[in-house]
Parts: sequence; C-alpha cells; structure tokens
Amino acid sequence: MIRVLLADDEELIRSAVAALLALEDDLDVVAQAADGPAAVAAALAHRPDVAVVDLEMPGLDGVAVAAEITRALPACGVVVLTGRGRPGHLRRALESGARGFVTKGVSGTTLAGVVRSVHAGERYVDPGLAADALSAPACPLGARELEVLRLASYDLPAAVIARRAHLAPGTVRNYLLAAQTKLGAATRAEAVRTAERFGWL
Repeated sequence: MIRVLLADDEELIRSAVAALLALEDDLDVVAQAADGPAAVAAALAHRPDVAVVDLEMPGLDGVAVAAEITRALPACGVVVLTGRGRPGHLRRALESGARGFVTKGVSGTTLAGVVRSVHAGERYVDPGLAADALSAPACPLGARELEVLRLASYDLPAAVIARRAHLAPGTVRNYLLAAQTKLGAATRAEAVRTAERFGWL
C-alpha cells in the first residue's frame, strides 16, 4: 500500500480527492490537513509515502510545505496540486523538492497514476504547464525585490513592509521602484499583478 497525505484548505475538494483515491486498491489516505502547518505536522506524525498538497493554503503554501516535508522526510514524494498553475509556480515547486505538479482538472485515475509514479521515484509535471514554463520569461527580480513585492501585494504601507523585511523604509521604496522598472509597471499594484500573472510571487 502507498500511504498518502492530503492537504487542502477546501474541505469539499479534500474529501472528494480522498474518496477518489480510496477507490484505488493500492492507495491508503492515512492523514488529511486543512493548512500548511497542519500538513507538515501530519507528515511528521504519519510518515506518508506521498503527500498531495494544495498550492495555496493558509499558514504555509504548497511550495513551503514541499520544502519542509522534503527536508524532514526525504523518502516522502510531494505532489503539488493547483487550481491555477503558472510557470513560476511550477519552477518554485520543483526547486522546493516537489516531484509532481498537477492541476485540479485531472481525473482521479490520473492523480492516482501520478501518486504511483512519484512513489516510484519518477517526476510528473502537467504537460500544459510544462509547455507554458518552457515559453515563459525568467523572473528578472532579485530575491529581496521579490520579498518586498510579495509583502506589497497585501497592500501594506512601506513602513510596515520595512519592519517585516527588516529593512529601512527608503530601501523598501528603492526595491519597489526597481521592481516596477524591471517589470515595466507604472504602479506598485501593476508590478504585483505582473509578477502574480507569471507565478513569480
């Protein structure tokens, strides 16, 4: 039996995926979680063979969960499940250690096959997302510019961003201006939208 952990903050989706996987003779859903920190805790408690985690969850997103699980339980394969995949999301997920990246539009049979492949040590990336990733531009922003822009996406004032990022307010303004310039954006909000569209945030 392949022991599976499911993590998704939407109970209906989590329950439906669990029910679909339960139809497979060789898959056993041993734990479920509704947010990122609970997913990591459940992985440590139940030591699943494969963790299927939603990309967007409270507390820690799927990329951060994949990184934590991969670090703590290297034998556990992680599959990131997403409703709206972007090339940047795929790149970040694979860099975090995830071995699978699947859209929520796949069938239960396909997802079960992905779980088996990842358990066998293989990788699986949704073909449409893989094609998009090959044609997508690389992110022109540095790590600090991305961090500041991510905080700006919550519509926080520069002073609050500065405190959270441990930077001076002037430095925050400089990073935001640099991000806007590199992305060809007239405003901070436009820069955020552009970065989100490509999955860089």
